[in-house]
Amino acid sequence: MSQTPARLAYVNLFARDHAALARFYQTVFGFAEIASHRSPIYACLEAGGMEMGFNADSSYALLGLSDRKPDGRAPMRTYVTIEVGTPESVDEAVAAAVQNGGRLVKAPYDTYYNARQAVLEDPEGNVFRINHRKGPRLPADEVASPPWKA
Repeated sequence: MSQTPARLAYVNLFARDHAALARFYQTVFGFAEIASHRSPIYACLEAGGMEMGFNADSSYALLGLSDRKPDGRAPMRTYVTIEVGTPESVDEAVAAAVQNGGRLVKAPYDTYYNARQAVLEDPEGNVFRINHRKGPRLPADEVASPPWKA
C-alpha cells in the first residue's frame, strides 16, 4: 500500500430514481449537490467531508453487478448513519424525513452506547439512522442493561 493512508471517501446507494433520492437527502439534511459530479446516471452530495452518491439502476451493469440487482424491496445488508448536532436535531430530521417520503422504522430513543438515534427507510426502502452522540461511548462492561444479555 502507498504511503498515503486509506480513508473512506464515498457512500453510494443504487436507486430507481437517483435524482429524486439525492433530493430527499438534500432536503432532510441540507447536503449540497456536487454538480460537477452529476451525470445522467449519477448524483452526488457533499455529506460532511464524505461524498454520498446515488447511482441509477443502469449502474448495476456498468459496475459488473447485474446479477446482484434486487427484485422488489431493497435488501438490507448495510445502512448509513448520519450524525446531527443535537438530540433535538434527531427529532427534527425524523420529522423532515417522514414529511418527504421516508418511513420511520424505530422512533428516536437513547441507546446503551450514549447516543440518541432513530432508524428510518428512505423513499426507496434503504435503511438509515439519524444519530447524535451525547457523550463518550460506555465500555461494554459498564452498560447497565446490555441488549446482548436480554
